[in-house]
Amino acid sequence: MNTGSLLAADLVIAVLAAAGWLGAGTASAARRRPLALGLAAVALLATFARAITITALARAGWWFAAEKALIAAPLSLAGTLVAGTRLLRIPGDIRSTAVPLLFAGYAGLGALLVTLLHGYPASAGVGLLAVAGILAATVASWRVLGTRPSPMVSRAVAVVAVAALVTGTGLAAPGSAPVMPHDHGYRDARTVGEPTRRFTLTAGTATVRVSGRDVAAWAFNEQVPGPELTATVGDVLEVTLRNRDIARGVTLHWHGYDVPNSQDGVPGVTQAAVLPGQEFVYRFRADQAGTYWYHTHAVSDVGVQKGLYGVLVVRPVPVTGVDVTVPVHTLAGQTLPTPRVEPVGVGEPVRLRLINTDSTTHRYALAGTAFRVVAIDGYDLQGPTPVVDTAVLIPAGGRYDLVFTAPATPVALFVDGRAVYSTGPVSAATDRWPVLDPLGYGVGAPVPWSRFDRDFTLVLDRGLDLRGLLPRYGHTVNGATDPDIPPQVVRLGDIVRFTIVNRSMVVHPWHLHGHHVLVLSRNRTSVTGSPLWLDSFDVRPGDVWEVAFRADNPGMWANHCHNLAHVDAGMTLHLMYS
Repeated sequence: MNTGSLLAADLVIAVLAAAGWLGAGTASAARRRPLALGLAAVALLATFARAITITALARAGWWFAAEKALIAAPLSLAGTLVAGTRLLRIPGDIRSTAVPLLFAGYAGLGALLVTLLHGYPASAGVGLLAVAGILAATVASWRVLGTRPSPMVSRAVAVVAVAALVTGTGLAAPGSAPVMPHDHGYRDARTVGEPTRRFTLTAGTATVRVSGRDVAAWAFNEQVPGPELTATVGDVLEVTLRNRDIARGVTLHWHGYDVPNSQDGVPGVTQAAVLPGQEFVYRFRADQAGTYWYHTHAVSDVGVQKGLYGVLVVRPVPVTGVDVTVPVHTLAGQTLPTPRVEPVGVGEPVRLRLINTDSTTHRYALAGTAFRVVAIDGYDLQGPTPVVDTAVLIPAGGRYDLVFTAPATPVALFVDGRAVYSTGPVSAATDRWPVLDPLGYGVGAPVPWSRFDRDFTLVLDRGLDLRGLLPRYGHTVNGATDPDIPPQVVRLGDIVRFTIVNRSMVVHPWHLHGHHVLVLSRNRTSVTGSPLWLDSFDVRPGDVWEVAFRADNPGMWANHCHNLAHVDAGMTLHLMYS
């Protein structure tokens, strides 16, 4: 069982334990003795089972078990002891066991809510608030059931509850948000020279045709995707962005292209959003060959989904052979691109540039020929070998370049089982094909660094963020949401290591602006294949990734999940150079 499955199992067991104790208490209050004893037995078994899952999670990494071991376990133990000792001496009237059983249920529920609403890191304040809530619920149950204990016990419980509430509230009070510096150390983009490739992109509302029907969209130059921008290494690109009528503003972020910070297109960080009637000129040198894409970073969860994206391809030399870009996107429930058939001569070299512009992972399968994965996220792989009848999973924002020599028989590319590109009719069932693991593909090389100057751990979760002015339930990093996540501060030349841990039950495709990161390990398994320099990678439930990079591009950089709805719910922070 992997760590993600353990997280899910622990959650289910916690629900069973709390529900069992609460159900037993309710049945006891109704004097349904057999039902109360049966549910109590289920709750007791679930509580013991949770001790096993918490231990296993702690062995997988303290990030996964901190609040469970420090808060949930003591609460559950207290509830079990109170309920268990009472059950060992059951009187004739089962109703007298109702409050102890309910107390165990409240303790289990409180422990569960600590995980669901707070998560990582474990907090003494949140633990005390849980204790206050459990005791308050217990006192209310005494009153409702008319089984109040002695006045001394009542006073003691009340004092403990109030003390826990006051102390817990003080410890959990919001802290101040980090102060962002104004001097970001931007590189001056004007030093790149005179432009050799000029483009104009006009953002506006539009109606586009998808799968035979009209769809309302936001588009660059009235098309989805926007125009494909191409260049050769050494070119200087100048892209003029104009906003015709997108009321919430637009920018251009060059996804995966490590541009100077001033050209990165993040509103509120590197520039202001371009409002209707305004324009902004981006200029940078095309010094990275590979497959990239661009998209708005203003209100990106809405703008990208509605169509404000396009392809950027930089080639080392003019194109030879067949070179096809396949940007996959979901627009108004319809999948793009529209399927295309393009006959190719036998022996012709073919390169498919696969781009995932959605916020979730897609599964790609090339049927009818062997192929090599020659590049991922714009970086060439070392020693890629031919594979056949094998699928690849591309995370949100990610890109894979596949190459093959056209055979005499047709070839087809399937995305999630749907053919989007082919050289002729192909019938193939690809859903059972194995998935290529890029960490073991190609020829390995040693890690170029023997030390790390900066170490950061990012623990991804969901929870109630209490640090801001108003609490909100969002996607958290180290227990907080944007803008209350402290920035990561590095110095020029530092070798920086990230440990990224996913405690949640959903996938988080991680994306650092301005830098590619070298994958060191995933779930404590080191990379054995070609060095992987990525800008987008899926951190699945229970995953622990270690990645590193050299801090060589000064500025203030966004570092976020590329499921853009998660960004809107708080899962973004900043990397800044001191």
